[in-house]
Amino acid sequence: MTADERRARLRRGRLAETLAAAALMAKGYRILGRNVKTRAGEIDIIAVRGQRIAFVEVKRRLTGEDVEAAVSARQAARIRVAADYWLARRPRYQEHEQGFDLVLLLPRRWPRHLPNGL
Repeated sequence: MTADERRARLRRGRLAETLAAAALMAKGYRILGRNVKTRAGEIDIIAVRGQRIAFVEVKRRLTGEDVEAAVSARQAARIRVAADYWLARRPRYQEHEQGFDLVLLLPRRWPRHLPNGL
């Protein structure tokens, strides 16, 4: 992969995350963080609505057919561990209901939020 291809891929990823955050905000979520890094890994979006905190993975796909393969079991486990690290430093959110969500982006469609999709 060339440097230009990497930059284009990063740009598309940032755009996907921006659209995902907009979709979550439209559903009443408040975005607490984007691209949050912990010792266990990165969480694309952390959002809260009421007493529910969502740790969100954003995936951009060309078709809806590969949704099942969007996030591997290993990646989902890593996100859960990263969420534990994040929560350990933020007691305010430790009693919130935790959700591990997926936001799927398909071409020319509004982002699809799958609560507890991980």
